Amino acid sequence: MKKYTYTDKKDTRSGFGAGLLEVGRKNDNVVALCADLVGSLKMNDFIKEFPDRFFQVGIAEANMMGIAAGLTIGGKIPYTGTFANFSTGRVYDQIRQSIAYSGKNVKICASHAGLTLGEDGATHQILEDIGLMKMLPGMTVINPCDYNQTKAATIAIADHDGPVYLRFGRPVVPIFTDADQKFEIGKAWMVNEGSDVSIFATGHLVWEAIQAGEQLAELGINAEIINIHTIKPLDEEAILKSVTKTGCVVTAEEHNRLGGLGDSVAQVLVKNRPTPQEYVAVDDSFGESGTPAQLMDKYGLNAANIVAAAQRVIKRK
Repeated sequence: MKKYTYTDKKDTRSGFGAGLLEVGRKNDNVVALCADLVGSLKMNDFIKEFPDRFFQVGIAEANMMGIAAGLTIGGKIPYTGTFANFSTGRVYDQIRQSIAYSGKNVKICASHAGLTLGEDGATHQILEDIGLMKMLPGMTVINPCDYNQTKAATIAIADHDGPVYLRFGRPVVPIFTDADQKFEIGKAWMVNEGSDVSIFATGHLVWEAIQAGEQLAELGINAEIINIHTIKPLDEEAILKSVTKTGCVVTAEEHNRLGGLGDSVAQVLVKNRPTPQEYVAVDDSFGESGTPAQLMDKYGLNAANIVAAAQRVIKRK
């Protein structure tokens, strides 16, 4: 088992900010829009360097999506920025009609996703966004795990022709992936190979899965851990190859149990290889106010619950 360590922690939204600046330097067609949350989305460096390529829309998210769709007609590659709740739930009709239905090349970049928005509470947290976005035909859905991977994904999506939903977060989390990585849309990342149970994790839960893998190893359980950073298109080949070897599955995500990564994996399994599966996710409820750490523990989104889920599912083989 490869041991993963880290020397620094950063929020994944800062990875988006760094990636946006870099992709802006590489591609003159990249433009950015924000709905009054420039600081929260870490867009200041892009604005400073490219003031003529930035549009402050204000608290008018639906209008922002319409403007972004229009900008693509002239060949621009718009990156929209606001909280995940306002990037999806508030503007679903505009995304569906103006972006997804016509296949517009808009990059919907969503910060403060999941429970780890924290103290702002359930009205600002969203646990349904992956489900909402993956159901839209032609929409790519990406949920990277740390600062470096978020930066790499932000750069990579400029070269993808079509709408993208890029999801990231607010809390500082360990940086454990390579700084110079090449991000491949739709290609799962093998974190650690194993033989007893497959753990498919996404976003902030990847680091928790790594910690769980180490704890399971101490119990004599050899876990295979795979980072599913792209939920749509899903790397079905990687999933089926892993479960053929292990015979059981745990999915881990900072999202509602309904409609997220777990459901996507279950669809692959039921069609191709029925396999025992356990979910580590929010169990069909809204969030609440609290620190990110408190909420992750209360709602069971941590290494201890991944370990327990792995032990349960192994007994079902």
